[in-house]
Amino acid sequence: MMKALQKLGRSLMLPVAVLPAAAILAGLGNWILGLFNGDVSNVIGTFLLHAGTSILDHLGIIFATGIAIGLSKDKHGAAALSGLVGFLVVSNLISIDTVAGIKGIDPEAVNPAFAQNENVFIGILSGVISAMMYNRFSGVKLPDALAFFSGKRLAPIMSAAAMVVLAAILFFVWPVVFSWLVAFGKGISSLGAVGAGLYGFFNRLLIPTGLHHALNSVFWFDVAGINDIGKFLNSEGTKGITGMYQAGFFPIMMFGLPAAALAMYHTARTKRKKQAASLMLAAAFAAFFTGVTEPLEFSFMFLAPALYVVHALLTGLSLFIAALFHWTSGFGFSAGLVDYTLSFINPIANQPYMLIVEGLVFAVIYYFLFRFLIVKFNLKTPGREDVMEEETEEAAQTGNDKFAIMAAKIYDGLGGDENVDSVDYCTTRLRVEVDDMDKVDQDKIKSTGVPGINVVGKHSIQVIVGTSVQFVADEVNKIRKK
Repeated sequence: MMKALQKLGRSLMLPVAVLPAAAILAGLGNWILGLFNGDVSNVIGTFLLHAGTSILDHLGIIFATGIAIGLSKDKHGAAALSGLVGFLVVSNLISIDTVAGIKGIDPEAVNPAFAQNENVFIGILSGVISAMMYNRFSGVKLPDALAFFSGKRLAPIMSAAAMVVLAAILFFVWPVVFSWLVAFGKGISSLGAVGAGLYGFFNRLLIPTGLHHALNSVFWFDVAGINDIGKFLNSEGTKGITGMYQAGFFPIMMFGLPAAALAMYHTARTKRKKQAASLMLAAAFAAFFTGVTEPLEFSFMFLAPALYVVHALLTGLSLFIAALFHWTSGFGFSAGLVDYTLSFINPIANQPYMLIVEGLVFAVIYYFLFRFLIVKFNLKTPGREDVMEEETEEAAQTGNDKFAIMAAKIYDGLGGDENVDSVDYCTTRLRVEVDDMDKVDQDKIKSTGVPGINVVGKHSIQVIVGTSVQFVADEVNKIRKK
């Protein structure tokens, strides 16, 4: 189970890499609009805001295509197409308009759960299932009459069929789970600071499923009469109370998560620090400045799920503390520096400067706790591997020729077509499944200059190549296609 989650986490690195840029664009746009009192006629602010949200509002489809290609056996574009097709099918089948048509009722009468038909959870499911369909059917040969649909053309078709089944399941399950969470939110809303803490914990814990929107609807909007965001922005309600379901997020998003990013950078392997730094720096800045935390959270939630639970617990604690002492602030976009500074001019905000003090404390907690847990339990956060990663020695050849020659020798050492079942790769290693480990010539593989070989199972072997592994894997797959 853990191995599968880590593989999913690695496949997320491709779509996650684009999120910091989107968050910063949206944050800058929101900041500019805030300077002009939200005047949407401001061309620059509106342009930047929509440039960022065009990505952030479509995380589901981005994750579906990214995961599908990341989990596919040969990283072929047909896998990405399968993920796209799968996502479009399931998201449309459980949309409000489709459900209204199936039930023969007015769209306004449809369960609000179906408004969350394009979230990250649906994207992850689509990507995983589509990759499974691609890996299973991309090599299938149909009878001559149907030969046009054989192989990789069959994969998107099978993905679409699988998504029809998934949509049928979600048609019954999704509204039930959504309704349970809404009822749970209403139940804890009467618990004061404790309720705020529980909300913060489950808000983060449910991020991977997209069901956090069910809880948000209870506390942030007017489902149960709380309407925390609306009342805060309109300076309504009670000073010290209104904003209690938002304030505790500021210390986490502006201070806690950036400190966690620093801890992950400091615990990255020496050879991976530069790569880890590029992701962590951009993601940390996005969290601090804009309050968009997906780039950081998705970078470790599947690689180290236990660490993500710790993050959820700390978020709950932050909301509990802020609500207990009646430190309140609010946001229209998210809990970053932009909305934090704007909240100071809102008269209903109560001692918002104390959130900085709380945030600095949480920064220390996040840094040292994350660093301790990562090192103590050898958690696979970005930049960490089981072995030291080294670049392969430079050969006399350059460019594609070098990788082609290297790949040919490695593939021959693995036993060639007769012995190799599948070839995949992660950040630095070729991951190969073979029929017979005795047919693998490790000396021949090592003669290419690779740093090492790791036999991880009866049929599984890893060839440690270095950060140029993608190019070697591409050349290996070219050989396998011949």
